[in-house]
Amino acid sequence: MTISMYQALVPSIIRSLNNLIAILEKGAAHAEARKIDPSILITSRLYPDMLPLARQIQIASDVARKGAARLAGLEAPQMEDTETTFPELIARLQKTIAYLETLTPEQIDGSEEKSISLPVGKETMNFEGLPYLLYFILPNVYFHVTTAYDILRHCGVELGKRDFLGNP
Repeated sequence: MTISMYQALVPSIIRSLNNLIAILEKGAAHAEARKIDPSILITSRLYPDMLPLARQIQIASDVARKGAARLAGLEAPQMEDTETTFPELIARLQKTIAYLETLTPEQIDGSEEKSISLPVGKETMNFEGLPYLLYFILPNVYFHVTTAYDILRHCGVELGKRDFLGNP
């Protein structure tokens, strides 16, 4: 049995983003229960030179949405980076998931050797489709989801490995 580009990308990313929504919901509940201003959690970071929670969510959303669109040969819907509340961050992830759910296997399968040019700052990174999926999209989404989890856990939100992995 083989796994397709679509199967490796869309279901796994949707699962991670849904788990991230549940993590954010726990963060919001934690802030409310302990009478903490939610903006303190949303602007928290693990270290001064790292990005805050809100930016971690935005980047996970961007990499998932834009990465899938590039493999499908589409233009991803734009999203402004203006979220400052838990409900806004959750809504962004829900919109990203809704977009991913519009993609079909026919749009992504067969993109293993597709040329992907990715502007990064003043440079351009060039990939073939499969390495782009395996070595850029998936690790980046997982990195930012993990960092968001770690920020909230560091702030005292009761999270465990099961929150990150979700239910089977």
